[in-house]
Amino acid sequence: MPNTAMNFSDVNALLSSGQALLAKGPIALIFVEDEVEVNSTLRHHVDLKFQQVFAFMPPEFILAPDVADHVHRVNFDVAQGSSYIDTVNRLIAALPDIWLYYCFNAEYLFFPFCESRSVGELVTFHSEERRDAMLAYVIDIYAKDLNSNDNGVSLEDAHLDRSGYYALARKKRAGSDDPRERQLDFFGGLRWRYEEHVPPNKRKIDRIALFRAKADLKLRENHTFSDEEYNTYACPWHNNLTAAIMSFRTAKALKTNPGSTFDIHNFCWHNTAPFEWHSRQLLDLGLMEPGQWF
Repeated sequence: MPNTAMNFSDVNALLSSGQALLAKGPIALIFVEDEVEVNSTLRHHVDLKFQQVFAFMPPEFILAPDVADHVHRVNFDVAQGSSYIDTVNRLIAALPDIWLYYCFNAEYLFFPFCESRSVGELVTFHSEERRDAMLAYVIDIYAKDLNSNDNGVSLEDAHLDRSGYYALARKKRAGSDDPRERQLDFFGGLRWRYEEHVPPNKRKIDRIALFRAKADLKLRENHTFSDEEYNTYACPWHNNLTAAIMSFRTAKALKTNPGSTFDIHNFCWHNTAPFEWHSRQLLDLGLMEPGQWF
């Protein structure tokens, strides 16, 4: 990771003058929706040893000096209508064969043994298993004390659901009884417990967040891809690696949305546990899979 970061006026500028930065993956694309935990999100992904980390964010947002030195900024404003899906698809088209990862601020990627292994080692092993995409589960984390953390976010007080996750067969088309091979829709966490506040098309917690770009590949609005093999959780012959994205995004939305905030006084229930910020806890809870990687 370089210690001299660059700023780009928009995605067009990145694609025209940032080619040297985009030449080698894996590359992290962090889409900043608001000012909540922006620095901690970017630090976390820098520490995972991505070749480059790009922050797509409004120009008025300020980064801490240590973060600004290691993260490339691209002017981008979700609130003004900028589309992360269009941006990811433009980068896919421009960067064939490069591994990409995308997430949002207040989200943190974990994978098996990430405390001692880099994300580059992860995708190298996955590539050797002839896999071009990796399933990630977006696991909700939330503050236990909402009186002190009224937006539901606290790194020091982060908790998660240790159970309540389930999967349903993914059908080839609406109303069909024909399931897709090696594809499931996964549910759980706050989106499950507070589903009355979450639109049906936003309740899934699976995301193909780490993938190799190729010609004609398209990211879709439900976090799946136009190539159905990219959406599978494993290859036909054995289980593969999966990852987890620990996310405050749902907690933040539920506590900042006027339609839900007054109905929620505490996210905790009998299956709440402190989040230990370590991959071992997630492996023990079955929230990600090491596959054949030991």
